[in-house]
Amino acid sequence: MFVLYNDNTRFPVKIWLENQEQLEENCLEQAYHLSQLPFIHKWVCLMPDTHAGKGMPIGGVIATKDVIIPNAVGVDIGCGMDFIPTNIKMEDIRQIQTGNGTIIQAMIGNIMRTIPLNTERYKVPQESKVLDRAKQQMEKYEDNKELLPLIEDGYFQVGSLGGGNHFIELQEDQEGYLCIMIHSGSRHLGKAICDYFHNTARELNRRWYSEVKDEYRLSFLPVETKEGQQYIQWMNLALDYAFENRESMLRKTCSIVKEVRRRCLGTPQRCDQSMSGGVGCDTRSNGFLQLCGRRKRK
Repeated sequence: MFVLYNDNTRFPVKIWLENQEQLEENCLEQAYHLSQLPFIHKWVCLMPDTHAGKGMPIGGVIATKDVIIPNAVGVDIGCGMDFIPTNIKMEDIRQIQTGNGTIIQAMIGNIMRTIPLNTERYKVPQESKVLDRAKQQMEKYEDNKELLPLIEDGYFQVGSLGGGNHFIELQEDQEGYLCIMIHSGSRHLGKAICDYFHNTARELNRRWYSEVKDEYRLSFLPVETKEGQQYIQWMNLALDYAFENRESMLRKTCSIVKEVRRRCLGTPQRCDQSMSGGVGCDTRSNGFLQLCGRRKRK
């Protein structure tokens, strides 16, 4: 890790790489823009996987004082990964042939036919407890009428992968067992929320003669304003939706793996899910955590 603190920075930039040459030029420029924001708390951090994003580097971490930046949270709110192991030894199935190639190829083919990829969506609405709950609490969202259609639209995308760097992988762990990993987020719901509130923040920042340059794409909303609270409500909806989206895909992928193995080998297969249906491991990114100040104990 090294620290950049020079004429281009207002606050230090901590970078978890070996040297500056490992940084993309655009990523470094975005880090400088972040470090010049007046409401940054202490420093800007860049993780080892950092690269240029929309306004803020992907792999960047900041804390802000009393404001939230929609583009810093990102367009794919709640993007994250699920991982779950199985009790299938890869050496037991690697060479098994089916009518659709190897058993792994058959699993992959069924996954691709079952789960919509890229911009595809389901033709009929899917089950979503997150969206059902949102419809029961419409008073939280009804002030932003332009966004309300996203709730009904979300029923057709929950349990779909999306594009970009999102993936469903069948992996082999260090002990030789088949594992499932999924990387996805909040689909169109998260992007539309981010774009809407970024544009809201841009207009408000223009009225306030904000010193944050528009070309930085880092327009902000004070947390305690009406607009700030509205964004947090919608962002939390997208966070929950992203988790549910991955969980839905994981259930379907596990079912496919179980069924293909049952047909080919006739033996039971297990995915390590909890009794509540939770995943083996879920990690989230692209979110916002509001911390309340606490008085120090004497």
